[in-house]
Amino acid sequence: MPCTSRPNVVWIAYDWRCAIVIDAEGQTLDVEAWSGNMSQFLIISRLETIGMGGICDEARKLADRWPDACLHQAGDPELPEHEFPEADEEMILALNEAALAMSEAGVSRAAGDPDRRLEHLLRASDELRAAWLTMESRMVEWTALFLPTARVERDRSRLASSISESHSLEHLATQLECELPETGPGELEWNSLVAWSDSVRGHRGKLEQMEDAIRDLASNHLPSLSKLLGPLLAARLCVSAHGRMRLARLPAGTVQILGAEKAFFSHLHTGSPPPKHGHIFMHPWISRSPWWVRGKISRMLAAKASVAARCDAFGAETWKDSAVEAVESRMLEIKSEHPRPPKGRRR
Repeated sequence: MPCTSRPNVVWIAYDWRCAIVIDAEGQTLDVEAWSGNMSQFLIISRLETIGMGGICDEARKLADRWPDACLHQAGDPELPEHEFPEADEEMILALNEAALAMSEAGVSRAAGDPDRRLEHLLRASDELRAAWLTMESRMVEWTALFLPTARVERDRSRLASSISESHSLEHLATQLECELPETGPGELEWNSLVAWSDSVRGHRGKLEQMEDAIRDLASNHLPSLSKLLGPLLAARLCVSAHGRMRLARLPAGTVQILGAEKAFFSHLHTGSPPPKHGHIFMHPWISRSPWWVRGKISRMLAAKASVAARCDAFGAETWKDSAVEAVESRMLEIKSEHPRPPKGRRR
């Protein structure tokens, strides 16, 4: 029965430093205050206890004396209007110092949290990749303006190196085995193109370095999932789920569509076809398979990925190569069981 519907009810209101018993009219019936040594360690301990839903020792003592009382943290709107004991200046000063220490400790813990580190690495690599692709496209179009017969699309990374190592447009045309135009760039314009190409190469090098860092961190933080999906995809699923522990608690169906939230909500609101896969589509077992079996393979792979994530989160034995080979065998079975698209269905 709720406290408000019980006759002659009393409440215990508490915070980190004291607890009081009040009646329905807000009158204080009993008080217990903390009178011990108010060290920073003890204050932090009490604040963390209450923050996790626990109660202070003073509230526990009052609960023993008033077993029928309803326990509520001070400030709860269910409590009747009452006057809670105010903290003195010394207590407020001690509380502020403890809160500052807790904030600093929280920042330190966040710096050591692999989930947060993976998130920053992955977001930074996505932003860097977008900038690099834009700059590379500009470099290709810029070069094609002066050398329209050059096959610049064949190897963009080689094009950036060729431009950076060339001292003139004539030298570049010789390397690319193409004809020179009648009109070429001036010296300042050519130097600008070379500097732009140097930036493209620099962005590519930074991106590769960042992805190596993601692989290293994901392989240690998500060893089983990284072995199954590859460290880059494992890291992306972990970040999309907002952490390894939350990823481990997600059902396989949710893991399957992580990254396709817009399509899923569009399905809920408009009745459009539901998405069959999200980030997991990046795995070659899905992306390189015929379109009519991708949904089946993604469901199977998401189920196995969910198991692998739980192994990583709860400290189970890391998957061996034989476990990954068994999943690959199942993927090949699905392909062999459905060699042709269903009749009457089009892509």
